[in-house]
Amino acid sequence: MANFLLPLIKDAGGAYQLENARNGRVVAETVIPAFEPAARRKGLLGRDSLAKGAAMVIAPTNAIHTFWMRFAIDVLFVRRNGTVVKVARNVPPWRAVVGLRGYAVIELPAGTLAPGDVTAGDVLALRPAIASEFEPAIASEFEAPLARVS
Repeated sequence: MANFLLPLIKDAGGAYQLENARNGRVVAETVIPAFEPAARRKGLLGRDSLAKGAAMVIAPTNAIHTFWMRFAIDVLFVRRNGTVVKVARNVPPWRAVVGLRGYAVIELPAGTLAPGDVTAGDVLALRPAIASEFEPAIASEFEAPLARVS
């Protein structure tokens, strides 16, 4: 069974997006890996939010908790091949969630997953992120005023 996280494992510094193979919908434009023990333990703790369009992938695990978190999240539990086994929407702080037969957990900002966007049985895939042609122009536009302030 192929590990759907293999591209991210091989190139942890690369930019990837998460896509639902059933409907072609991009679930997250930015993927944050949490594969090392310290990163898995910390997860989203200490953050005030998770940016829109971002997802944290915690692996290997089939359970998470939101104790001490400051915000709600949407959660996907997936098998090693990327098949979704459970979807949990709007999980508030101070909860625990388990996805039996899961290999990885994908945490997203609450409200990211509308009903029907991702369902149990869907297959998720990592794809190289496509940078917008407008991003460099926008970034340089904001960097110049900041440089003058310094």
